[in-house]
Amino acid sequence: MEFRKPIPVVLKETGKDAMAIYCFNGGTFENDLWTIALCDTGDIITVRTDQIKMHVNKTFDIEK
Repeated sequence: MEFRKPIPVVLKETGKDAMAIYCFNGGTFENDLWTIALCDTGDIITVRTDQIKMHVNKTFDIEK
């Protein structure tokens, strides 16, 4: 699934900000795979669902 508008996310391990641009369904027993662009370097990497979290979102009371 490619997103029309990138979704702001944070890498759990490093706390770096990133933008999710694509998600691949991993199936019933696997994590989904996310393609993200790191905000500070522009590097494109692929991570599992359990390696990212949603960025700050006041509407849903999500804190970084």
